[in-house]
Amino acid sequence: MAEQTVKSENRNELALMLVAGLLIGNFLWRALVPAAEYPMRSMQALTMVFDLALIAGLVGMKSRAPKLTVLFWIALAAGIGLFAIRLNGDASWWTGHLMYRMSP
Repeated sequence: MAEQTVKSENRNELALMLVAGLLIGNFLWRALVPAAEYPMRSMQALTMVFDLALIAGLVGMKSRAPKLTVLFWIALAAGIGLFAIRLNGDASWWTGHLMYRMSP
């Protein structure tokens, strides 16, 4: 019985690390790499829903992996930052990236 509890805890920690890694990596990508084109409206909405779902999943998994609280808070800040980037301007709203650069 104790072995299954350890496996379950490891699985919960791994899931939290994956979701946190996705949020942090996505935030760094959108903050550091300029966008090259505007996406379609459906793609914009889909990325916003995906980001919101990752944040909701992260918050839902917080109690299952208490050892990873620092990673949780960093990932939560990155998730909120993904939506804060969109408030930077019209190009940021559409692309989700902090910078927008036209290709030559």
